[in-house]
Amino acid sequence: MQYDSTAKNPRPLAHLANADVWIFDLDNTLYPASCNLFSQVERNMTRFIIDLLEVEHQVAHDIQKKYFREHGTTMRGLMHHHDVEPGVFLDFVHDVDLADVPEDPVLDAHLSRLPGRKLIFTNGSVSHAENITRHLGIDHHFDDIFDIVASEFIPKPDPGVYVSLIRKFSVEPGSSVMVEDMARNLRPAAEMGMSTVWVRTETAWGIEGSDEDYVHHVVDDLTDWLGDVVTHIDPAGN
Repeated sequence: MQYDSTAKNPRPLAHLANADVWIFDLDNTLYPASCNLFSQVERNMTRFIIDLLEVEHQVAHDIQKKYFREHGTTMRGLMHHHDVEPGVFLDFVHDVDLADVPEDPVLDAHLSRLPGRKLIFTNGSVSHAENITRHLGIDHHFDDIFDIVASEFIPKPDPGVYVSLIRKFSVEPGSSVMVEDMARNLRPAAEMGMSTVWVRTETAWGIEGSDEDYVHHVVDDLTDWLGDVVTHIDPAGN
């Protein structure tokens, strides 16, 4: 398959052959959303708000969603309105059970064949990203992690965060690929000249913007799609 025709502005896989930087989101991207890992994170966020503000569960849940909508992340809303220490929040919400997230040796193999540098760009923390990628068995593929601390707690899709990323790692956008489960986070990347990949999800926040022309590839299974990519780039498997 050369491209996914469900993308409004599809590009052939051959366009990715010269990519020298691959930028991956973490949650619901490097592991399937079906693992429901992020639901644990959401429950932890609600619990954090219950304990912090001494409110009932529904009230805490509503505050969590309100801050996410208004500030881009629940944490940023808590920092703004309640002077929450971000490190304390991040440690609390990322205390998750990875039992339902299987190791992915096939993804490991595909990443081994994928040329170029590989970075993680996440609204989570470095420690969370390291925990997940180590569990998946793919941590050794990534040159670095650009997390919410590195972005000074400003979340994607703020364009300034993308500028900070490309400056820090000397990324040339025109030869880079960004992979995300939240389609709207791909807009700044595409506007800078990156090729973009949306890992399809059924969540409202993931779908938003998925029908826009800044989405170049639509993927249901990242591992399978990367298999197509590396086979196209290197048919002999060298």
